[in-house]
Amino acid sequence: MTDGLAPQTWLHRVPAGVKFVGLALLSVLLLPVGDWRILAGALAVIAIVYAGFGRAGMARLSLLRPLVPLLVVVGGVQAASGGWNAGAVVTMRLLAMLLLADLVSMTTTMSALMEVLAPVLRLLRPLGVNPRKMALAVALVLRFVPVLMTRWRAREEAWKARTHRRIPPRLVAAFLADILQLADRVAEALDARGFDRSAADHHSPPL
Repeated sequence: MTDGLAPQTWLHRVPAGVKFVGLALLSVLLLPVGDWRILAGALAVIAIVYAGFGRAGMARLSLLRPLVPLLVVVGGVQAASGGWNAGAVVTMRLLAMLLLADLVSMTTTMSALMEVLAPVLRLLRPLGVNPRKMALAVALVLRFVPVLMTRWRAREEAWKARTHRRIPPRLVAAFLADILQLADRVAEALDARGFDRSAADHHSPPL
């Protein structure tokens, strides 16, 4: 699978391990922040990074638009129980973490993601975890979220082009069916490459 953002940018050249460590550190630093103004500043910096990628970066930001209703609901629930400041802080923190994770995902290849994750997940081998399979699963989640958002946006725009009515439940059902078909094709491809083998098998072909 190729990089999520083209053409190549300066962030593509940063080693995957450095990006993952940076993502972890920034996430930890954002967790205790309780001032919405600081989080707004962090979001502004992240937005500048996306804007620095040009039109492709801004298009990438637009793919995250379907997450806005979910963030509003989460922030609204928090605001109802802890006040508007608490709701704003939770919403901004979640959005910042999502954007940072997306920056790593769209500028890192699948193979690089797996190379970084596999050594860490080897620590779980005594628990019966296959580190290659687990690394692949995490990498697929990181890479397929933007793919699914792109597919949903295409369906949404096609519906709006035909009619101005509200999106019907059958469109959501068709999207879910599309996801299941995609998952089935990916599973078949992985099985064909030997990823259905046991954890003791170290001879499965590389991606």
